[in-house]
Amino acid sequence: MEQFESKEIKVTCPDGIALAATLFEPQKTIKGAIIIGPATGIKRQFYSHFARHLANHGYGVITFDNRGIGQSCLDGVEKSDATLQCWGEIDMPSALRTLQQAFKDTKYHLIGHSAGGQLAGLMHNSDQLSSMYNIGSSSGQLKNMKMPYLFKAHFFMNFFIPLSNRLFGYTKSHWFGMGEPLPKGVATQWSFWCNGQGYCKTSFGKSIDKHQYDDLTLPSMWLRAIDDDIANGANVEDMISVFKNIDAQTVTLTPSDYNLKEIGHMKFFSRQSKVLWQHTLSWLATH
Repeated sequence: MEQFESKEIKVTCPDGIALAATLFEPQKTIKGAIIIGPATGIKRQFYSHFARHLANHGYGVITFDNRGIGQSCLDGVEKSDATLQCWGEIDMPSALRTLQQAFKDTKYHLIGHSAGGQLAGLMHNSDQLSSMYNIGSSSGQLKNMKMPYLFKAHFFMNFFIPLSNRLFGYTKSHWFGMGEPLPKGVATQWSFWCNGQGYCKTSFGKSIDKHQYDDLTLPSMWLRAIDDDIANGANVEDMISVFKNIDAQTVTLTPSDYNLKEIGHMKFFSRQSKVLWQHTLSWLATH
C-alpha cells in the first residue's frame, strides 16, 4: 500500500516560464526532501517509480520537466530558446525553491541523473542542499569514450546535432534513443561541452560568468555503472574535478553483483533495478 500522495503542480521560474512538475508527499513524518534533477531530454515520468519508492520511505520528492522538454514545452520544441545553462541557472533553482515551500524545516537533497548532477554548480541556491547523490553524472567528454560507442557519440554530437538543427530547427534526438527532442540551444551547448574538458567548464568566462562550482563543499556520492559508456571512470573524475572543494565519494556498480543484466546510463531507475535503490536510501539516512 502506497503511503504518499502525488499531485501535478507548476514550478514558476523568475522569467515567467512555468515548468510541469509532480510533487510526492509522504503521509508519515518527513525524513527529508529531494529534488530529482533529470538527465538531458528525459521527462519526469521516467523517474516516477523511483520517486514513489523514496516517498514510501518518508521523503518528499519533486520531479520536473526542464523547459523545452515534455509538458514544459507547450509551444513546440522548435520555438524553445532553452539551453543547458538556463536549466541549471533557472529551472533547477526554481524546482528546489518549490520543494522548500512544500516541505519546510527539513534537509534538502539533490539526486542528479547525468545532467541533473552536472548542472548543480550553476544553481545559485545549491548551498541550501544537505547532500548531492549523482547517478551517471560525468563530463561526457568525447575523447574519454571507447569504441564503438565513441563513433556513435561523435556522429551524434558533431554531425547529427548541427544537421538536425539546420533542417528542423531542433535536434531529433529521439531518433537516436536519446530522450525527447531537444531545443536547438540545448543540443548545441551539449555538443560544445562534450567536445571540451570539464563539461560546463568549457564555458567558464564565456557564457558562464557566475557559478558555485568552486564553493560547494557538501557531501556528494557519484554512482556509475561499469557498463555505462558515457559516465566512464575518466569522465566521472573529470566532472568531480570541476567541483573544486566538494566532498566526493565514488562507487562503481557491476550488474552481475545484483543479478542484473545491465545498468548502463539509464536503467538504475528501472523497477527491475529496485535492488539498487537501497544504496540511495542508505545515503539519505546518513546525510
